Amino acid sequence: MSGVTRKDFVVLMSGLWLLAVTAWASDVPAESGRPPLNHVPSSNCGECHQEIFQQWQNSMHAKSTALTDPIHGAVYRMEAGDPSQEGVLHKATNAFPVCLQCHAPIAARDKTTKLDAKPMYAEGVNCVACHTMTAFKGVQGEGGKLQLGAAAYDYSKDKLQGPEGAFNGKQPAPAPGGGKEPKVNSFPHQANAALYKSSDVCLGCHQVMMNPQKVPVCQIGDQLLSKEGPKATPVPTCQACHMPVVNGFSNHEIAGGHNPERVRKSVVLTLAAKPQGGKVHATVTMRNTLLHTMPSSAPFRNVVLKVTAHNAKGEVVWSNFKESPDKEDPQALMILKLVNNEGQPVMPPQATKVGGDTRLKPGEKRVVDYAIPATDVKSVRAELFYNLITKPMMEKMGDKLPEELKTPTLIGRADANL
Repeated sequence: MSGVTRKDFVVLMSGLWLLAVTAWASDVPAESGRPPLNHVPSSNCGECHQEIFQQWQNSMHAKSTALTDPIHGAVYRMEAGDPSQEGVLHKATNAFPVCLQCHAPIAARDKTTKLDAKPMYAEGVNCVACHTMTAFKGVQGEGGKLQLGAAAYDYSKDKLQGPEGAFNGKQPAPAPGGGKEPKVNSFPHQANAALYKSSDVCLGCHQVMMNPQKVPVCQIGDQLLSKEGPKATPVPTCQACHMPVVNGFSNHEIAGGHNPERVRKSVVLTLAAKPQGGKVHATVTMRNTLLHTMPSSAPFRNVVLKVTAHNAKGEVVWSNFKESPDKEDPQALMILKLVNNEGQPVMPPQATKVGGDTRLKPGEKRVVDYAIPATDVKSVRAELFYNLITKPMMEKMGDKLPEELKTPTLIGRADANL
């Protein structure tokens, strides 16, 4: 590069970068030479925030669309249509699919249903979907109408938002060669601690969601809102659990129900058993450690308590249910049951009412007793299994679901020897 200084080379490469993004963003504002902020793909953010970008890639936020989340994808195709087609309407409401507001917020902001049209649509809840929000307007809109997901926030068009501004309050690394200019950082960063250090940054999607019949199919946020007043108890934010700070930066894997380690921490399970009156009396205690119900989020998630008694050979001589906990031992099933007018369990979009709520409440300690009739019992075991979906949903979706999503996750086990 004879005759070209290092400074000239950096300027040249920056110019080529802008030309590259111009090629994929046809609606680049002429006055800025940059793509619209909400059209910046997450890979651009990953050039500086490499570790955070890798964490996000492993998150369900990065796999939230109907193109990449098998459960949501199956429901979306039944309720709306093909996520790769433009002009899709929700079949029950004949309106723009409201699920896109949370599962594909950039597409929702652009009023498009063709999720493979641009990289940032298929990325789901990507970097700019969250880091352009400036204020939470709440999920209650005018006239009592819900405004969910992307519709629940105001956005910045020219400044990235975060809890402490760029690089967690630290100065960006200097340019190669010791220059004063920072590395390529096309959009300025703005600190917005009021939003990003509160649960408001999550509640647009995670507070409440109604189906077309006004039945709550997702409801978490109201459980987290502390009472106002001088004696109000402060409630930790969503981020305190789901985005713990490690080495000065929040973990962007945002682990939840799809993360076995996160789910295993949610319930403390203990068991006591003793012979009495010709039977074995077993007491199972479940304590919910969460600030919301367990299970939470989608109503088809459920927790099942399996209790078995064993003889000296380790053989099962008794169990609290064989096939269906719902029918054989209702206290062993923790779920928000959604039903139709006849009281039959249905898919959440078709539900007309709540048929019961047996989920563990926030911080609840629940005790379940069993009088085991078997006489040759030498030990008792209690196990808790977490399921992402119900058996009827598995059967309805068939081979559309990968096997790992159908397999229960063991989240707790306790044994008592007699």
